[in-house]
Amino acid sequence: MLDPGDVSPGAIVVVGAGVAGLAAARHLTRAGLHPLVLEATTAIGGRMSTEKVDGFRLDRTGRPLCTSYPELRRDPALAPLRLRRFSPGALVHSEGLRHRAGEPTGSRRTRGALDAARALASAPRSRRGTRPTLGSPLDHARLGATLARLATTEPSRLLTRPELPAAQALLSRGLPPSTLHGFVRPLLSALLCDPDLGTSSRCADLALHAYAAGWLAVPEGGADALPELLAAGLPPGTVHTGVRTTAVATTSVTTTELGRLPCRAVVLATGAHDAAALLPGLRVPGFHEVTVVHHAMPEPPLTEPALLLDADRLGPVAHTSVISQVDPTRAPAGRALVSSTVLGPPPTDRELRTQLGTLYGTSTADWETLAVHHDAHAVPAMPPPHDPRRPVRLLDGLYVCGDHRDAGTVQGALHSARRATRALLTDLGIPEPTAPPITNAA
Repeated sequence: MLDPGDVSPGAIVVVGAGVAGLAAARHLTRAGLHPLVLEATTAIGGRMSTEKVDGFRLDRTGRPLCTSYPELRRDPALAPLRLRRFSPGALVHSEGLRHRAGEPTGSRRTRGALDAARALASAPRSRRGTRPTLGSPLDHARLGATLARLATTEPSRLLTRPELPAAQALLSRGLPPSTLHGFVRPLLSALLCDPDLGTSSRCADLALHAYAAGWLAVPEGGADALPELLAAGLPPGTVHTGVRTTAVATTSVTTTELGRLPCRAVVLATGAHDAAALLPGLRVPGFHEVTVVHHAMPEPPLTEPALLLDADRLGPVAHTSVISQVDPTRAPAGRALVSSTVLGPPPTDRELRTQLGTLYGTSTADWETLAVHHDAHAVPAMPPPHDPRRPVRLLDGLYVCGDHRDAGTVQGALHSARRATRALLTDLGIPEPTAPPITNAA
């Protein structure tokens, strides 16, 4: 346990050891400061945690990352992060068939084109023996053009576009309703957990830009690989778990276990509700409710490492994948793991298995339920008007970060940490550290 007498009044206290808090501590450390990270629970990572059960690795979050997220390439601590990619585009279940949509259209490098060809060759065939695509060739051309434009547009420009609900904005740009509801809506459901597309069009554009400019992927070994790398890049003794913060001020933090700790500044990096409990009056957004369900079986029901989307909304599952085909480290030898995301409360076992059986075209009777992870406050809602760069400096000496201050993604959480520490360093007159871009292994 941390000895309060060892805490220097010149320390910077970071409250919360999720990815935002750990990233903030990393930025402060690289600037030559000595942060102290206090986490109320017994583990780091927040929502990006992974449960280990009988050789399976079961994420509590069901959202894929995008390899194009800039913050994944800006911290040297994340250089060892291995990202396991899904096959290009996605498989969309519609009208009883699995269709391929959203593949690279020439904006990616040669390797991407070759991978796309290999994935298409292994795609499941329809009952007629064909490999169907979703929509007409013209629809695909329009979708490809839209994604290509987004991939090459600077995010700063996307934030200057007129703001509407995402569905309304996409239709106004000439995207066919069949493409919107058959691919874009289920894709954004996977990225933003908003099946009704009420999200701000600016935030939806940022998510589609990340998708179009990179690849969907998951961290090898589980979502907790990312926060563990951030923590490993901190000096020993920086992170302390099981310490509950009960009050914060610009020059002190009060905890249940250690009492009052004097400090130089505080970075509040908890979830929105905990932040508002410590700072009454801080705005709390609405949230999208998410449930992640993991099933084990002897053989994979789909051999392709694909993200499978449900365009028809046949049941509670928004998207699913044989995650052990994407990342083989997530299941023991001779077993397969299917991870499915429900945008709502836990469904009944019967309705879940019925839908998954339809999506994968197989019986689910012998599938073993390994875990059901439910989070009522999983993803901040971002209806218009939404400022994805909400203020992170509350007072001189008091800063706040997290996905609720930015875009509701891992990129948003990491970027908010950078913004908060930049503001803190500016107030202290300390230059922000720079580092060369890194390339994550894939």
